[in-house]
Amino acid sequence: MMNNMKQLHKHQRRDEEMQPNNQTPPYSPRSLRHPSSSRSLHRSINYIFREQRFLFIIIGIVIGSTFFIFQPSLSTTTTTTTTNTIKSREFPSIPTPISIPQRENTALPRRAVNHGAAERVPVSISQRRRRTVVTGGAGFVGSHLVDRLVARGDEVIVVDNFFTGRKENVLHHMENPRFELIRRDVVQPILLEVDQIYHLACPASPVYYNLKYLNCLLNLYDYKTNVMGTLNMLGLAKRIKARFLITSTSEVYGDPLEHPQKETYWGHVNPIGVPLRVRSCYDEGKRTAETLTMDYHRNEGVEVRIARIFNTYGPRMCLEDGRVVSNFVSQAIRKQPMTVYGDGKQTRSFQYVSDLVDGLMALMEGDHIGPFNLGNPGEFTMLELAQVVKETIDPNASIEFKENTADDPQKRKPDISKAKELLNWEPKVTLREGLPRMASDFRERILKEVEGAFDK
Repeated sequence: MMNNMKQLHKHQRRDEEMQPNNQTPPYSPRSLRHPSSSRSLHRSINYIFREQRFLFIIIGIVIGSTFFIFQPSLSTTTTTTTTNTIKSREFPSIPTPISIPQRENTALPRRAVNHGAAERVPVSISQRRRRTVVTGGAGFVGSHLVDRLVARGDEVIVVDNFFTGRKENVLHHMENPRFELIRRDVVQPILLEVDQIYHLACPASPVYYNLKYLNCLLNLYDYKTNVMGTLNMLGLAKRIKARFLITSTSEVYGDPLEHPQKETYWGHVNPIGVPLRVRSCYDEGKRTAETLTMDYHRNEGVEVRIARIFNTYGPRMCLEDGRVVSNFVSQAIRKQPMTVYGDGKQTRSFQYVSDLVDGLMALMEGDHIGPFNLGNPGEFTMLELAQVVKETIDPNASIEFKENTADDPQKRKPDISKAKELLNWEPKVTLREGLPRMASDFRERILKEVEGAFDK
């Protein structure tokens, strides 16, 4: 009886389960998600803590952190390079597969290991080269400055119209990939990307101002170069945030009433010139250029430097330059009388070109605006200079006296105490040391002129 009741009860339960239950809520995946997620999380936690796996994870993190703390250079390498380096240290007997490129030499910092003279670090990795433009860079002073800048490692751009400059002065740089020569007048604007601007462009030779058929044209051009050319280069410096250095002249002091001349002296200048002193456009042009330079510094925030150059001599001067040192040297070599104007008692100071280049570079790299006198304070009368030239080149050289020109300064000597103190600069080459170097260059060029004349 009991068995029959159990079977009947079992059949009723089966029928009830097979019938649909209207009160059962509809299926929702959200209701099943929580039990499943909790069971999965519970299993994961049990897996981590079973058999001390969690302890091994903590130990691994500590070991890895300690390794990168004591090997910081490896943290900068790529994942592939780090893995290969660790494997090579842990298993030195296992060779690195050929398919995996070895990049340690490029990824790791450069070490002082000599692998041969040919190995060098690319410039982009070490540091970017400084780009410098030199206007008038094919001229006498400019070409020597270019030599120094190229030797220092700069990328140098020379802008010159060859009015007084000579292509031969920079010809030895033509094959250098870090040198570029642009034939262009600075009176016309130019667009460049540079870090420093040395503005030297301006005809300075007195001989050109004494040619009547060129006088009016040259006066206009010279003033345009000093004004418009300087404005163009200052505008370029403003746009590209470059440091700007202008080479002014001791002529801004005129016929000085102060001796020696300090940078604070305002000068004693005839702004209109006299019939025989038609070079006032050069003097006033340089004074205007200094004014423009300071205006751009005060109003536009341009970094500027101002140098006032005194008499300079050396190789690559024009043979017919018209300045006293080049006149004496070329005349003595050609066996011509040396021309002395007036009584020869007027004084000048003469600095060798390499000293001037040192001063210009010190000024550009320094923190002071200027103006700075750059010259040699050693003072010579014209007769004393003629005597040194005779001793250096030809003891038999003669002297010819001529009438002096109007407005010719009687004394010219720089006070360079400011440059000594702030730039740590002073000239090193004496006149007796520099003249033989200049004479050797002049002899070679005069000989070529004579040979060329014979060939014709």
